[in-house]
Amino acid sequence: MRARIRSGDRAAFADLYDRYARAVYNHALRLTGNWSDAEEAMSETFLAAWRTRESVEPEGGSLRPWLLGIATNKAHNANRGVRRRLAFLARSPEPRQVEDFADETAGRIDDARRLAAVHEALSRLRRQDREVIALCVAAGLDYRQAAEALGVPVGTVRSRLSRARARLARISSAPPRGRGRGRKAEPPGARGERESEAAFAALFLQEEVR
Repeated sequence: MRARIRSGDRAAFADLYDRYARAVYNHALRLTGNWSDAEEAMSETFLAAWRTRESVEPEGGSLRPWLLGIATNKAHNANRGVRRRLAFLARSPEPRQVEDFADETAGRIDDARRLAAVHEALSRLRRQDREVIALCVAAGLDYRQAAEALGVPVGTVRSRLSRARARLARISSAPPRGRGRGRKAEPPGARGERESEAAFAALFLQEEVR
């Protein structure tokens, strides 16, 4: 597969896409917290992979770490783009109110809430730690594969993962924000959202890395 990819074999590249597109999309989704941004990051990942195919090492195992490494950078670029758009909107006049005719299903809403909870928990980590835990825990890469994806030593992956787990442990054990004497009452549903966030943080902690 590596030799065929390096040589520009389009059939091999199509097989690569079929095999790993979902994994790349899921990884980008966890890092961006947005479906459309994840789709764009996935498309850009495979476009970049095609353009840089000659950089693939001739020998090695699965190409999944290589693709997830590219996807990590594309997701980071997408997040920077979101911040720029938000800054622009903050300076723009408020748009005219338009009635919302969208008929969201209950399942879609639940998916959005779960995604928001995951992204909120991960967003409290440093970027480097967030990327490592997304690769090692959520995507299931081992230390060596994560190091390959990020272009860092294995020891760096271990230390970042340990730091991320410690941070998530604090998140999962902390009481919901907004509670306590003298604080305003939480809006409806806020407690459940915070508990969901803590539950996802605990889920990351329970996963084992090979």
